[in-house]
Amino acid sequence: MNSKAKSNIETAELVLPCEDFDKTLEFFTERLGFKINVIFPADNPAVASIFGYGLSIRLEKSSGNFGENKNIKLRLECNSPENIADGESELTAPNGVKIELIDANPPLDLPEVKQTFVHTKLSENAEWIKGRAGMRYRDLIPDRQGGRFIASHIHIPQGGEVPDYVHFHKIRFQIIYCYKGWAKLVYEDQGESFIFKAGDCVLQPPQIRHRVLESSDNLEVIEIGCPAEHETFADHETNLPTNLVDSLRDFGGQRFVHYAADQDLSEKRWRLDDLLCRTTGIKYATNGLADVKTVWFIQPNADSGFEENSAKINLTEHDAEFVFFFILQGKANLRRENNTKDSLERGDALTIPAGMKYSFTECSKNFKMLEVTLPADIRFKEF
Repeated sequence: MNSKAKSNIETAELVLPCEDFDKTLEFFTERLGFKINVIFPADNPAVASIFGYGLSIRLEKSSGNFGENKNIKLRLECNSPENIADGESELTAPNGVKIELIDANPPLDLPEVKQTFVHTKLSENAEWIKGRAGMRYRDLIPDRQGGRFIASHIHIPQGGEVPDYVHFHKIRFQIIYCYKGWAKLVYEDQGESFIFKAGDCVLQPPQIRHRVLESSDNLEVIEIGCPAEHETFADHETNLPTNLVDSLRDFGGQRFVHYAADQDLSEKRWRLDDLLCRTTGIKYATNGLADVKTVWFIQPNADSGFEENSAKINLTEHDAEFVFFFILQGKANLRRENNTKDSLERGDALTIPAGMKYSFTECSKNFKMLEVTLPADIRFKEF
C-alpha cells in the first residue's frame, strides 16, 4: 500500500445516488440494519451517511441512471488529501468508479450573509415538510439569507417517546425556543434529563451531544441555526446522561444554557417605547456572539385590544448581521420607512436587514415576540 495513503486515509465511504431518498434510507436502516451516522439538512434530508457490517455508505438524493459505474463514487476522508494523489482531488479506478479525496476535518463553511426583509406568515401557504426523526418543519426564512441562517418552526403532532438518537451538530450557533407543549431533553455533561417547557430556551453549543427523549402532543419549537445547511452527526458510542456534570464546560467557545422562563421574573425596557423584555443569558454564554430575548407589551396581563404605542412613531435601524423576530402571541403592525405597514399576528416571522428603518406599533395588550440577534451588542439609531 502507498505509504502516503496509509498514513492519511481515515475512513472510506461508498456514495450511492437514490431517487426516492426516504424509501432508500428506510430500506438500508429498517430492513438491512444499517445505522445512521450523519444526516442533513434536518428540515428536508437529502444526504445520509450510514454504516454497518464494516461498510460505510453515503446516500444522496439524486436522479439519473444508477446502473452506470460513473454514478458510483468512493469517498476517502483524509488528514491531508493533497498528499494522496500529488494534489489531485479525484482519481478514477480501472472500472470507472470515481475515488473522491476530501479533507477529514474541513473548516465550517459560512456563506456570505445576504440580508433581506422577510415576512413569513403562518396563515398563508404554510408548508410543512417531514424532517429528521419524523418531525414536521416549516421554513421561516426561505431565502436563508444567502445560506447563512436557517429558522425552522418544528412540530411533533403525536406525543410520547421520540425516535431520536444521541447526536451533535457542526454549527456556529444554534438555539431552540419552546413555543408550545414540552419535551424531555438530555445533554452531554449537563446532568439528568429535564423538561423543556413553553417559554424556555436552550443554547446548543457546537458539537454538544444531546437527545430528545419524549414530548407532549403538539410540541412546537422555534430553532435558529448558523449556517443554514449544517451536518448532524449521530454518536452511537456516547450514553446520556454522562457521569460528569460540568455546567461551565466550553464547547467551541460557548457554554450550554437552559433558560427556564418560569424562574425568571426580571424585566427591563426594550429599545422601543412601551415594550419590555427579558434576556436569556445566551449573550454571555456565547461571549457576545448572539443574544435571545422575549419582548412584550408593557401590559402583558391585559386583554387583547389594540393600543397605539405612542403618539409619535419613532423608527429605528440597526447595523447587525442578523435580526430575527417570531410573533408568539397577540398582534401588532410593523411600520417601515415610506409609511409601509405590515400586519403581524401569532406565528409570523421576520428578518430585518441592516439599514432598514422600522418600528412595532399598534401592539395588542397581549403582544409577545421572540428576538434573536447576531451579534449580541448591536447599534441602533432612532429617527
